[in-house]
Amino acid sequence: MSFNLIFKPYGERSILIEWPSIISKQILEDIIRFKTAIEEKNIEPIVELKSAYNSLLISYNSICRNFENEVKTLKKLYKTTNFQHDILSRTWKIPVCYDDIFGIDLDEMSKAKGLSKNEIIKRHSETKYTVYFIGFLPGFLYLGGLNESLFTPRKSTPRLEIEKGAVGIGGNQTGIYPSESPGGWNIIGNSPIPFFDVTKGIPCFAKPGDKITFQSITQKEHKGIKLLVDAGVYQIESEVIDG
Repeated sequence: MSFNLIFKPYGERSILIEWPSIISKQILEDIIRFKTAIEEKNIEPIVELKSAYNSLLISYNSICRNFENEVKTLKKLYKTTNFQHDILSRTWKIPVCYDDIFGIDLDEMSKAKGLSKNEIIKRHSETKYTVYFIGFLPGFLYLGGLNESLFTPRKSTPRLEIEKGAVGIGGNQTGIYPSESPGGWNIIGNSPIPFFDVTKGIPCFAKPGDKITFQSITQKEHKGIKLLVDAGVYQIESEVIDG
């Protein structure tokens, strides 16, 4: 199916395309396929495409002087896009240590939820999450699919410093801090792997549409993986999603 899209000028050099304002896998797949169609069309003035939960931002290399013509071109492309085409994606297996040394908010969550820490860890790690988009920090994955029983409001007073690799829950989302940063999410663990590396051809290994699973590891395993990461030899385990 196709959606009734809204096209808006966004500054002098960008066009914002909006889908219905809901978080939906169907909308995510529609955005990914349309974004791919635009990339394959290789429209020269376009220099960057950024997607979010229900929008796509198209940036041009110069001032967009004829907004109506650009929108007309984009609408025509959207109508002719093959939305039945399979999306190439992967499932990434992310190691996470949930021990108390890293899961600094697990005790508080356990009391608030009436769940044991082991049960919180089990529910968090048994889910397969969908990557919807990447922001607010480079490599920060916005993931959908968190078990509703783990929904937890962000902290009223954010911490000034969250450790790199911290795994947190904020509202109805879970995610991993790719770098040291202030933040208000509830921290339940830590992953030793890098989520953004400027030395790589593709700095962030995951992309919208990919899946993420968390694998619980011990402190010893966390240290071992960190050593491999620092040596530049650790390979993140993944598999292609069939269809």
